[in-house]
Amino acid sequence: MLPAPLTMMVRRGAVVELGALLADTRVATSGRVAVAVGPGQGDHIEGLIAPTLDEAEVFRVADGSVEAAVSLGADLRKGAYEVVVGVGGGRTIDATKYAASLAGIPMVAVATNLSHDGICSPTASLVYEGGKGTFGVPMPLAILVDLDFVHSAPESLVRSGVGDVVSNLSAIEDWQLGNVERGEPIDGLACSMARTAAEALIGRSDSIESDAFLTVLAESLILSGMSMVIAGSSRPASGGDHEILHAVDQLFPGTSNHGELAGIGAAFCFFLREDAARLAQVTGCLRRHELPVVPADIGLSDEQFAEAVALAPSTRPGRYTILEHLRMSESEVRERVGDYVRAFGR
Repeated sequence: MLPAPLTMMVRRGAVVELGALLADTRVATSGRVAVAVGPGQGDHIEGLIAPTLDEAEVFRVADGSVEAAVSLGADLRKGAYEVVVGVGGGRTIDATKYAASLAGIPMVAVATNLSHDGICSPTASLVYEGGKGTFGVPMPLAILVDLDFVHSAPESLVRSGVGDVVSNLSAIEDWQLGNVERGEPIDGLACSMARTAAEALIGRSDSIESDAFLTVLAESLILSGMSMVIAGSSRPASGGDHEILHAVDQLFPGTSNHGELAGIGAAFCFFLREDAARLAQVTGCLRRHELPVVPADIGLSDEQFAEAVALAPSTRPGRYTILEHLRMSESEVRERVGDYVRAFGR
């Protein structure tokens, strides 16, 4: 059976449809409803949804940390809520997903930006004292994306969603490599969904200024998340590209956002594969949407980026990607990074 959200809505004004969605007895019967909002637009969002939700209790999610998620989870358990609605960006939705899993109740995601594929993924990326970790959680029961909020979100966050979706192409290549070299089982449907999500975006000439583009971006991010549910892991959307991302986060925290790092990681991995056609497609897409292509674009030196690439395989032990396949020495990594920068630096 194919797991999928009960409802998926992408349009302007989607937030005000929340009451009607929660009236669906498949989402909530007669129990109590909790709403979790982030710190950025919490007051505004609460004002919009209050008239559509009777007696829903609103909680504020301070940040995207394990501590904030655990605290929300405790509140949800104490209140005996039937469903929790997470309204906000990636950090708020991830914290709410984890809190819902701790409380043992379903979660509805209402996305106000499109920074990465966490909208519908079966994982939550949360910060803790030792860094950032990824935790398995159930997929949201229903998903709304309000384009009014997306248009008002920081442009860099919205553009970063493009980088995250495009990196699927690199992740799929890595999964297929693991299948050939290691006999790793591969799920064709999950690959198809993740690839379709990326191909829907990579050649578009319009951008985040248009509702049409944002609708496709939202659908691609949701489809990417669903591919991970089908696969039972992040394999169709996370390969060497995300290993590099996690290494940069570990070595140089705060360098850039998730999607920007995923995009540059994917471009470098296609460079390592010597796939000139796909590399040109990926770098062209990144530049068209004003995303970083070389280390200097994210404030890293070539040496720092090479350090991250060398560390990358250790961030996902057991995952086989182009990085594990090539088994480059530190000097070889520095050389390949230098070649990449000379080819694509501006």
